[in-house]
Amino acid sequence: MNHSQSFAQTASDLNRTSALMLALPFDLAREQYATAVRAGFIEQSLLAGAKFERMLSSMEKATLGPWARQV
Repeated sequence: MNHSQSFAQTASDLNRTSALMLALPFDLAREQYATAVRAGFIEQSLLAGAKFERMLSSMEKATLGPWARQV
């Protein structure tokens, strides 16, 4: 691997790591929602879960722009 390939790989890795770090609060929100459902604080509902995911995904895209994950 030459220097330009090494630099490109490092830049790609840095971009991926940054995107994962920026998405962490949204992943934590998803985990907290799931924990609340399992604990019985939120009623288990496919419709409610889908609505929550759509809302959170919209917030992630609005906040992170091009760094938001694409599903």
